[in-house]
Amino acid sequence: MRMGVLDIGSNTGHLLIVDAYRGAPPLPAFSFKEPLRLAEHLDEHDAVDAEGVSRLVKYVSEAHAEALERGCSTILAFATSAVREATNADDVLAAVREATDVDLQVLPGEDEANLTFLAVRRWFGWSSGRLGVFDIGGGSLEIAAGSDELPDVSYSVPLGAGRLTRDWLDHGRSHTDLRLHVRSELAEHAGALLRGGRFDKVVATSKTFRSLARMCGAAPSSEGQFVRRVLRRNDLSRLVDELATMDVDAIAELPGVSPNRAHQMEAGAIVAQAAMDLFDLDELEICPWALREGVLLQHLDHL
Repeated sequence: MRMGVLDIGSNTGHLLIVDAYRGAPPLPAFSFKEPLRLAEHLDEHDAVDAEGVSRLVKYVSEAHAEALERGCSTILAFATSAVREATNADDVLAAVREATDVDLQVLPGEDEANLTFLAVRRWFGWSSGRLGVFDIGGGSLEIAAGSDELPDVSYSVPLGAGRLTRDWLDHGRSHTDLRLHVRSELAEHAGALLRGGRFDKVVATSKTFRSLARMCGAAPSSEGQFVRRVLRRNDLSRLVDELATMDVDAIAELPGVSPNRAHQMEAGAIVAQAAMDLFDLDELEICPWALREGVLLQHLDHL
């Protein structure tokens, strides 16, 4: 069956259309993305502002029409951190529903972490043993660990690259201040994740980690999803130092960086480095599957 997964993230709206069957990997057929930057459209009351709502409604309307035009029988539509934490979330969801007939479901942070973990488990399989999974989004960092198909511990921590850029770097707070804040927040959750034992495989997923790996020498996306890609701590440490001295235009010229995310890469790199240092990880393997695939796989499991 042809299905659409509509992901309203804190940075980007992304419609992924796949041909999906139980017992087989979903085959991507079409992708439609638009930078929304909802995490940066929160006003002083943490409400999505009028421009943010307008951009969101326009994109959802276009994505819904695209999905129908391309023959989707099912559209799974969800929103993550920026909408989840907005003080006017109900009004935002109602505006989308009234204008587009799309009923966006808000994923709790723990569900986001669990579904991302499910996708990673399906990609790497049981031979990967106890998995640790890290996902830096625009509004939050998702962390999960476990030996089964779903994690035995999962967290959503307010350490997204867009959020930290808006609240810290855009207000002139120093690189060092942000670094210490991230490590303090992350250390609160380290013990619970490690209590179950060391990881047999540690994985990173989603756009920020893919971009960091590419900047540190990983293969480009043009070489296909089955090429092994890793982010190494030594390479990342050098990159963090470099990013602290670069302006946004220079960062946008680096391999793997999209212009609409260049301003967030310093914050994303600081979070990634903190995770690797606090959990003593020499490398993270990059998984091409993430939350959208997890939502899709869960849906197919319950058909």
